[in-house]
Amino acid sequence: MGKTPVRMKAVIYALSPFQQKVMPGLWKDLPGKIQHKVSENWINATLLLVPIVGTYSFVQYYKEKEKLEHRY
Repeated sequence: MGKTPVRMKAVIYALSPFQQKVMPGLWKDLPGKIQHKVSENWINATLLLVPIVGTYSFVQYYKEKEKLEHRY
C-alpha cells in the first residue's frame, strides 16, 4: 500500500483595507432591536433590573443616613 501525495490548496480569508463596513448589520436599527428584545423578554428584564435598582437605592439611602448621623 503506497501513499500517494495529495495536493492541497490553502485558502486565506482577509478583510480588505478599503472596506469600511465590517459589521454594518450590528448597529443598524439598534434601538428597535433592543425594544424588541425587552418587549419579548420583559419578565426576565424585570427580574434582572429590580434587584439591581433596589440594591443601588438601598446603598444610596444607607450612605445618606450614615452621613447625617455623623453630621453632629
